[in-house]
Amino acid sequence: MSLKIGIVGLPNVGKSTLFKALTKKQVDTANYPFVTIEPNIGVVPVPDARVDTLASLSHSKKIIHAVVEFVDIAGLVKGAAEGEGLGNKFLTNIKEVDAITEVVRVFEDPNIIHVHNTIDPPEDIRIIHLELILKDLETLDRRLEGIEKQVRAGEKSAPTQKDLMVRLKENLEKGLMADEVLAEISKEELEKKEIQIILNELQLLTAKRRIFVFNASEAQITSHWQPDTALKTALKGALYVVLSASIEDELNSLAPEEKKEYLKTLGLAESGLDALIETGYKTLNLMTFLTTGEDETRAWTIPAGSTGPRAGRAIHSDFEEKFIRTEVIPFEKLVEAGSYAKARELGWVKTEGKEYVVRDGDVVEFKI
Repeated sequence: MSLKIGIVGLPNVGKSTLFKALTKKQVDTANYPFVTIEPNIGVVPVPDARVDTLASLSHSKKIIHAVVEFVDIAGLVKGAAEGEGLGNKFLTNIKEVDAITEVVRVFEDPNIIHVHNTIDPPEDIRIIHLELILKDLETLDRRLEGIEKQVRAGEKSAPTQKDLMVRLKENLEKGLMADEVLAEISKEELEKKEIQIILNELQLLTAKRRIFVFNASEAQITSHWQPDTALKTALKGALYVVLSASIEDELNSLAPEEKKEYLKTLGLAESGLDALIETGYKTLNLMTFLTTGEDETRAWTIPAGSTGPRAGRAIHSDFEEKFIRTEVIPFEKLVEAGSYAKARELGWVKTEGKEYVVRDGDVVEFKI
């Protein structure tokens, strides 16, 4: 699996600059609203020094990092659901993402227009959330028309699915997000097959995990700016990253050593983009296991807590279905040994069965 993240925000908050920095892909970042009309899509390798270290140890011909796909859509404005700005139809472009990154402007700059003429991050978040709720209400209204016919036709799962959609609609109309509504439903209820089917079909935007990116000025970055209590309250417990999209764009134009030096002058241990990807993994409870050999060294993304067969699914469904066993060694122990042969000699390569829970950084060889 790979991680897919949608980027949303008001116009002129730095979304397209952030996307350009993430993907090193030139997009239109002119200083006026609605510059992004069609979605920009870019695939970004997940930074992981372990992959390069293993490739060197195995003399691999090919190196393949895990990837994150980012989707940047047009800026939302207050009233988008009623047709203001570019409307809200383009929100359909992020219905299939795993998580939504909300870019929020916290920097002051009189030369860059703010669509509402004031820097008010909590209000910007409120507007974005309202527009996402209104889009979800559109989705629910449209699907409820169909489910009524299914109920009348006597479809077994339809009444349960209808009850959930009515509950979601009533609460979204009160201003709640879908994830807040679903959090009040028991795990047992949510795991019912008919509930999983309808939720996967609806792909409600406000049910998705959220990550906030506060786009700050260089002065705010060097002073280690953090959101105040009111702003943190608006996040409703979601994780956030503070970065400067313009600094990140500049960092990506530098050679590795120059990049390290620039980060040092800013007082940062890592780039904001690396922090964003790490936060995406943490938000979605994902982790990485590794495979290595002469042909290739590769990182694979899986849900944390995956057993050996579930991890094998990341490579191919056959690895799950025909799973026999795995040979596993932690990355650090393999590097310490210096080679697979030495690691085997030391007894550090363990044979594990179907119940073994793969850990982040495990180097795995599947036997099928």
